[in-house]
Amino acid sequence: MALETILLWAVIGLIAGWLASAVVGGGYGLIGDIVVGVVGAFLGGFILRALGTGAPFGGIAGTIFVAFIGAVVLLLILRLIHSSTVRRV
Repeated sequence: MALETILLWAVIGLIAGWLASAVVGGGYGLIGDIVVGVVGAFLGGFILRALGTGAPFGGIAGTIFVAFIGAVVLLLILRLIHSSTVRRV
């Protein structure tokens, strides 16, 4: 994998993770937001494919949108897991 590809994934992940953390309310810092955004890109692609649709527009903006959707879902799942473990203690 080329260095440019890795940097592009990191930038898209950072933007999507930061936007998602702003919407959901709180993130995991710079590296955490990148990870959430990159994982969210895979999750968002899976979700949109399962729904029989794709990004509403192409290019980088469409990729960021799909990653953002997945990152929001991922952050909500992480919050549910965290809140259920906190209640048990």
